[in-house]
Amino acid sequence: MGTWSIWHWLIVLVIVLLIFGTKKLKNIGADLGGAVRGFKEGMKNGDDDKPEAPSQITGRTIDAEVKDKAKS
Repeated sequence: MGTWSIWHWLIVLVIVLLIFGTKKLKNIGADLGGAVRGFKEGMKNGDDDKPEAPSQITGRTIDAEVKDKAKS
């Protein structure tokens, strides 16, 4: 009684199919696959999200003058 035979697994599969239906199981499988794929892609692209180091300040001063445009 400790081991499950192939007949036990087939009965469990039939019961699951009767409860959920094939369409719902297909949708659950597709959603789960998409989530796993998104997780893998996120882990792969995780290193790209690191912020860049700020550029060095060179000490140069930019001298500029602001003029208003004359309305015509």
